[in-house]
Amino acid sequence: MGTPMDTAPGERLAALEAENARLREALAWAEANGTWVGPPGEGIDPSALVRLAPRISWTADPEGRITGLPESWVELTGMEREAALGDGWLRLVHPDDRAAVSAEWARATSSTGSFEAEYRMRLTRGHYRWMHTRALPLRGPKGNILRWHGMTEDVHERRAAEDSLRVLNETLETRVAERTHELAAANARLQSEIAERGRAEEALRHAQKMEAVGQLTGGIAHDFNNLLSGILGSLSILQKRLELGQVDQAPRYINAAMASVNRAAALTHRLLAFSRRQPLEPRPVEAHALIVSLEELMRRTIGPSIQLEVRPAEGLWHTLCDPHQLENALLNLVINARDAMPSGGRLTLETENTRMEAGDPTAPRDLAPGAYVRIRVTDTGSGMPPDVIARAFEPFFTTKPLGQGTGLGLSMIYGFAKQSEGHVRIDSEVDRGTSVTLFLPRFVGEAPEEGAVAGAPVAARAEGETVLVVEDEPLLRELVLEILGELGYRTIEAADGPEGLKVVQSKKRIDLLVTDIGLPGLNGRQLADAARELRPGLKVLFMTGYAENAVFGTGYLDSGMQMITKPFDPDALATRVRSMFES
Repeated sequence: MGTPMDTAPGERLAALEAENARLREALAWAEANGTWVGPPGEGIDPSALVRLAPRISWTADPEGRITGLPESWVELTGMEREAALGDGWLRLVHPDDRAAVSAEWARATSSTGSFEAEYRMRLTRGHYRWMHTRALPLRGPKGNILRWHGMTEDVHERRAAEDSLRVLNETLETRVAERTHELAAANARLQSEIAERGRAEEALRHAQKMEAVGQLTGGIAHDFNNLLSGILGSLSILQKRLELGQVDQAPRYINAAMASVNRAAALTHRLLAFSRRQPLEPRPVEAHALIVSLEELMRRTIGPSIQLEVRPAEGLWHTLCDPHQLENALLNLVINARDAMPSGGRLTLETENTRMEAGDPTAPRDLAPGAYVRIRVTDTGSGMPPDVIARAFEPFFTTKPLGQGTGLGLSMIYGFAKQSEGHVRIDSEVDRGTSVTLFLPRFVGEAPEEGAVAGAPVAARAEGETVLVVEDEPLLRELVLEILGELGYRTIEAADGPEGLKVVQSKKRIDLLVTDIGLPGLNGRQLADAARELRPGLKVLFMTGYAENAVFGTGYLDSGMQMITKPFDPDALATRVRSMFES
């Protein structure tokens, strides 16, 4: 009777509900057939009820006293049938439930309705189990009750399952609260771990940053101290020679000092390239033609043991970049490739048009979608392991022996590519070679005619022009004024941007504005724009040691504007000024 105790409450309840459904069908049949009017004594055969539903079936008189029980009653309860007749069976009902069952019988017999109750009853082994009893009256022709037919079933398993579910439901809120508290505590621990990990990562990034800064400043200090030593030593010896009247040796020490100055200028340009602050003069460039113009120089650089192969692309687009910086980048890559192939090998330069689509998994991660000219330099040299590739663009990082490399070549190329709104990528495998790919944006517009830039050297002497010089560094301003004055130019000076603007606003003649970019109060670009509003078409020559994106916006100069990079020698300044007047 019932289902096994070791099944889950939900499963036991489902099984008992199925059994209860079968019982209800039998009782419904009995109820339907027990309401007909017939001769006294006729009605439902109790044995039929037992066959319909395997439960204990019984009969009672109209007052509700038991008149008949099956043999299974004795097997279930241990009470003889004669002892259970009448109201004797009530002795097996749990004392706490007996009054309620008696009251329900009294109600049923007095109202001539049905009887239904659930109660605990003592069985053969002396323990109590929940039982469910239902009875229907059999009526006579006049509607009077002739007798009762009932069935009793063991529902202990179902009640246990219901009680278990009730307890679960009653404690659900508590368990949810406890679980919520556990999850909150776990989340708090997780957040604490995340915060701790964040602090650790920040500390690591700071340490790495300080290490990089230390390496950078150490490399700069080393190189600049060497250069300054050369300059200081040359000037000191020159001073002593002049004091002794030995002027015949002066050119030697002057040349040595100038060489150190030029090397220092090259070093700052490389640093500015890495930090994307180098002054650029972008223009439409046909990359393959530029490579061809450098081919002879490249062959002399790599030597006869390395085979050079140049692979042009058909219909190659023009790119927009500084051609001089692109030349420097390519020569640096060729030198690196040569050093990676001491026993000889093959060096390949190839160009190709390419488009980067949004979401393309093969595209460099930080390269914007668009059209690019791709320049790839590939060697068959020693290659690089992953840890070296990861640091290859760091300034002053080099794997070459001490004194054989500054560690600025690739960092300069990286800065140049990024400042040109492009990208550079390294693919390498140890003992298989290295491929460095430059992505430079496509130039859209009318390309200049080939060879249009070439021309005869321009004259350096003035032809009566007036130049406004704006520079906040007094010594440099005096040098520029002296250089231009010696060439015959009329000059006007201003110490800062606002003072220069006042000169522009005056009635004085100005043919060329030569201005530093980093001026106090009003920077050089702002001064130039204001001057051109007052004097449309005014030519402007910017002097700069670095290019700030905030000054130039896209980084490109307007028509009639040029740039000269500090430090510059007098001849370079004279040639640039004269070329602007001649253009």
